Amino acid sequence: MSELQKEVSELERKSATAARLFDIRRIIGGLFVVYGVIVTIAGFTVSDADLDKAEGVNINLWTGLAMLALGLFFLVWLKLRPTEAPQAPEAEQSAATDETG
Repeated sequence: MSELQKEVSELERKSATAARLFDIRRIIGGLFVVYGVIVTIAGFTVSDADLDKAEGVNINLWTGLAMLALGLFFLVWLKLRPTEAPQAPEAEQSAATDETG
């Protein structure tokens, strides 16, 4: 393998890693999990006055659990259907000609 081919394959690997790292599902899921934990903890430490204001509903607890569930959904979705690395233009053209030819 020539030096140029090694460099190209290294850049492709870095590109694929960057695409997976900055997947929006990872960012949204992580933020919802972090905020869900914070709001759930606030729901466990609720006072009677806060419960009276919310007519007996522990809104922080339920909202925190919903945020946790949504965040975990995004992270599981990311794990089950990971992003595919973008193909090089030469690979796309050869794949298209292989399918038609």
